[in-house]
Order: sequence, then structure tokens, then C-alpha cells
Amino acid sequence: MSKGIFITATGTDMGKTYISGLILKKLMDKGYNAGYYKAAISGAVKENGKFISSDAHYVNEVSGLNEDIDNIVSYMYESEVSPHLAQKIEGNKIDLNKIKSDYNNIKTKYDYVLVEGSGGIVCPIRYDDKCKIMLEDIIKMLELNVLVITKSSLGSINDTVLTCEYLKRKNINVEGIIMNGYQEDNILHVDNKNMIEELTGIDVIIKVKGDCEDMDISCENLLKLFK
Repeated sequence: MSKGIFITATGTDMGKTYISGLILKKLMDKGYNAGYYKAAISGAVKENGKFISSDAHYVNEVSGLNEDIDNIVSYMYESEVSPHLAQKIEGNKIDLNKIKSDYNNIKTKYDYVLVEGSGGIVCPIRYDDKCKIMLEDIIKMLELNVLVITKSSLGSINDTVLTCEYLKRKNINVEGIIMNGYQEDNILHVDNKNMIEELTGIDVIIKVKGDCEDMDISCENLLKLFK
């Protein structure tokens, strides 16, 4: 039976795509049958009527997955705004049934599926008179636990605690926290890690150094995160 994990973050540009690529590459390099899925992407680049660059393109390339983009992304938009606004600008309304169907199709191909979210956890996916979908609705529908990615610099305590408290209030289980851009010799980063663990009660399971090509966690421990 296929297992999945959902990657969210404390905000936009926290490194979800970068870290998703690292995780997937690590698993694939060790021979695990791992795949990737993202429900909605905005800010994608289109050329001659075809999307040529996006978060999914990056993960696809760096991990060596080499999947057809249409198989791993349900909705893509050029507008660099929240998905709910992008579809108001461009059309192509998001449907939860399609997301569930696409995810289930990916699950038939891979033993482990990494699902990347959009923006931070409080992200409107669709918000109009007929339908209101928040990112948490997708997480619950897919029955996934989450990993929270945060920065290591100033402000990460506040951002991470608020994100984890929101997830707890929504009855979504956080498997662990990943700190991006971490420096072992930076007293602020070390204290942020300690305070985040103290205040959330959740372990920082991975500390990702800037521009690294691997993470200090075994594949065995990574696989334990998948539900």
C-alpha cells in the first residue's frame, strides 16, 4: 500500500520545493520507489502554450523522477499569486474530486508519495460563491500527516509556533519540523531550534544547511514519516 506525507511551511519561499527535491532524490538514489504530487501551482512559466518551468519541473529534474508534469500537478497557473486568485484571473476552477483522483493515480505507481503544498498553511485554494477550499481541506481529504518547513533566522519561533498551533487546531498531525538554512555555529539558529521544540512539543527532525545536496537523516528515518 502506498504511503504519503504532506510538505507545508510557515510561509511562502521557505524552501518547500528545494527540500522536496532533496527528500525525493535521497529516496530515489537509494532505490526506493518514490514519487511527487502537487495539487496547484501558481507562478509557472509558459512558453508556446506549454508550461516549461515550475516547482514541479524543479523537483522532477533534481530528483531524477522525470515524470510527465500533467501526471504530478493537477492545476497550473501563470499568475504569481495565491491559487484562489490565479483561477479568478485565468479560469480553470479547482475541483477537490480531480485532486483526489490525480493523487490516487500517483499512489498506484509509487510506494511513497511526497505531496507539496502551496504557500503557507493558511492558503486559499479556491474561494468563490460556489466553493471554498483551504489547503487544510486537501490535507484532510488525502488523509496525510505533515512536515513543517521553517527558516532558521530571526522570526522563525513566532512563525513556526503559530503554524503548528493552527495545524493542531485543525486536527492535523505534524510529524516533524524542518529548519532550512541552518548553521550549527549560529547561536540564533541553535536557540531558535531549542525554543521551537520547547514551545511546540514537536521535534526538529532535519536541519538543512544552505545550498546542500543532501540532508543529515537516514532513508529509514525518512520513510517512518510517511503514512
